[in-house]
Amino acid sequence: MEYKDYYKLLGVSRSASKDEIGKAFKKLARKYHPDLNPNNPEAEAKFKEINEAYEVLKDEKKRKLYDQFGSNWEHGQNFQPPPGYENADFGGFSGFGGGGASGFSDFFETIFGGGGGGFRGGFQQGGFQQGGYQQGGYQPRPRRGSDAEASYELTLEEAYRGGRKSITLQEQVSGPEGIPRMATKTLEVTVPAGIRDGQKIRLAGQGNPGVNGGPKGDLYLKIRLTPHHMFKVADADVILDLPLAPWEAALGATLRVPTLDGAVEMKIPPGISSGKKLRIKGRGLGSGARKGDQYVRIMIHVPERLSEKERELMEKLRDASGFKPRTF
Repeated sequence: MEYKDYYKLLGVSRSASKDEIGKAFKKLARKYHPDLNPNNPEAEAKFKEINEAYEVLKDEKKRKLYDQFGSNWEHGQNFQPPPGYENADFGGFSGFGGGGASGFSDFFETIFGGGGGGFRGGFQQGGFQQGGYQQGGYQPRPRRGSDAEASYELTLEEAYRGGRKSITLQEQVSGPEGIPRMATKTLEVTVPAGIRDGQKIRLAGQGNPGVNGGPKGDLYLKIRLTPHHMFKVADADVILDLPLAPWEAALGATLRVPTLDGAVEMKIPPGISSGKKLRIKGRGLGSGARKGDQYVRIMIHVPERLSEKERELMEKLRDASGFKPRTF
């Protein structure tokens, strides 16, 4: 039977304090805990070894008995425990299972006997509360899978109207012999009417798979609005630049103006200047009390080339008008 150097397993000196031993164990447990290393038999075996070492060295009586090997520490193979070890009194300590069923080594069983009990609890930040060793070996608890996120593009019209959409995604699944592979899945998604850029749609149970039979996490679709040829978006509001001829701006006009919910008639007041905004209430994104508006921004355009008649009329307007656009 092979001797086990518990101090070496935990990476501490034989004079280490109980506090140093505890810190060393927690550091190694975070690294090798089976919950954090699924399908890794080497990590699970290492965790069992450090757990066994900790169970002995944290207990003064068991540590003292273990230390009585003295010079036998330097002989790794075929050690013989001192006489009377099998009858040692641990002050109520009940052992860790019989016949190796507990997951502890033959070395441990020979020195400390059998019974019940063992390490309970699992890894979390700063402690052990999830899964763990119980009588009969390590019994990991089911853990929920992590959430996933994917981007989903919508046109501005699709976001305004909402409705049912079919989306196709790539996900990693377990293939033959447990080898990961990529697979395609199609999901039906209800897009809320008026959804804005950057908002997320939650798809329950469509995220990453759980561990040890735990439920899947959720999938979050982050909405990205594609650029529009006519409208700009500012949070929940949409903005339309409306070109006007100089005489339309000066005299006023009634025009058909496009919105995301169909064209509407808009009255342009006379004397409006370029850059001014007119509001169409409730034709933006969002819903309910947070529904945005559409703003129509006036952009006065002039002809790049004038006919002789147009130039003549413009010159007459210039000469007849007392309008002063500048005050400096």
